[in-house]
Amino acid sequence: MSVVTFWNNGKEHTGKTLAIAAMATYMGIEHNNRILVISTSLNDDTLKNCFWGDEEEKSKKNLGLFGPNTNMAMQNGIEGLDRIVRSNKVTPDIITDYTKIVFKDRLEILLGLKGNEEGYKQLRETYLTIIDLASQYYDLVLVDLDNEVGEPLKNDILNKSDLVVATLSQRLKCLNDFNADRQENPLLKSIKTLILIGRYDKFSKYTVKNITRYLGERNQVSTLPYCTQLFEAAEEAGVPDMFLRLRKVDKDDRNSFFINEVKRLADNIQYRLKDIQMR
Repeated sequence: MSVVTFWNNGKEHTGKTLAIAAMATYMGIEHNNRILVISTSLNDDTLKNCFWGDEEEKSKKNLGLFGPNTNMAMQNGIEGLDRIVRSNKVTPDIITDYTKIVFKDRLEILLGLKGNEEGYKQLRETYLTIIDLASQYYDLVLVDLDNEVGEPLKNDILNKSDLVVATLSQRLKCLNDFNADRQENPLLKSIKTLILIGRYDKFSKYTVKNITRYLGERNQVSTLPYCTQLFEAAEEAGVPDMFLRLRKVDKDDRNSFFINEVKRLADNIQYRLKDIQMR
């Protein structure tokens, strides 16, 4: 199955993790696929706060499209899965025992490590194995790539991915930095890279059309517009509820542009994956 990695150059905040949370939630609701999000971060609660926050009871339940569910092994998370991988006893289907469930049989999350730098250095070695195994079990694996994993592993994960979503900001410096990165890394210039503008402001002079033209892209780049409700929901474990509320949003609603752009991002990813597979 497909591995899609969300990446940025690490030089500024681009809303990458919120972008992957939003897109995964939308696809979990609208598509009949098994999706896994893998965080490669250390001590970053962004994804956790999107779905569960710090409440013990919420951490044991999913919001399910098909009713409540429990996942008794999820306390072990990435650390427990890392131990299984190192023991050579892991099979693709066992990964789900170490994830947190958002929507049963639709969307699961493998959160990043809560610990110290030494433990993180050891765990990083197994990320490639985990991603490879996950791709054999899930229809779509979304990797939230943290630059703290180090340059060699970061490049290995990017090269292993079927598609890279380069998440940029609207700032001219960020766009110029990305152009410089593309000169050094041919992958970023290839069909395997799709460009996403995070925290997009449609009133900026750096519009999606201008950015597309500036970067020399044939197809219009994707955007994830700034959405007040998303940023609030991401602090209150409310992202799934928000997307369920906005599922049939009216075209005159202030959030309609945001929802339409999330849909366009999901469609663009699927179309690009099909295009790559056909080549």
